[in-house]
Amino acid sequence: MTGERRTRHVVVMGVSGAGKTTVARGIGAATGLTFAEADEFHSTENVERMRSGVPLDDTMRWPWLRDIAAWMADRAAEGRSTVLACSALKRSYRDVLRQGPPSVDFVHLDGSAEVIRARLALRTGHYMPASLLESQIATLEPPEPDESVLVLDVALAPDDLVAAALDGLGLPATAATRR
Repeated sequence: MTGERRTRHVVVMGVSGAGKTTVARGIGAATGLTFAEADEFHSTENVERMRSGVPLDDTMRWPWLRDIAAWMADRAAEGRSTVLACSALKRSYRDVLRQGPPSVDFVHLDGSAEVIRARLALRTGHYMPASLLESQIATLEPPEPDESVLVLDVALAPDDLVAAALDGLGLPATAATRR
């Protein structure tokens, strides 16, 4: 026993517009897990590339993913649990994220492209244009049976997705958020 407190680390994953940030923030608010938005870890070059409608290639993603994994590992070392909104579209990306803290659970917000397209059409102020949705769908590698991934339907309301994630992952809500 190292004396380290056991921590939980959850990555809410899916294509752009699936509701990752909303659900991850909801999980954080309900549980007290430290929230982070993976988009904030992108380099200026990556953001500008996406803003101009050009998808990132793996070479541009590896440093970003390693930074996110390191952030989770640092929080684990501090004894803090985390919840992160991150696309994590490929198995290899999820494998990099798993190299950070002792364990990572994934919540995959999955569903029809039509539902996601409709959400993207309503979104404002985000650098990721709706035109990149097709490239994200093409890149997405659905989780394999050996991965710890809870799959939820994006058609559910955000509060229902948060509740399903809490239940599916066995995450207790803090006393302040219980009704």
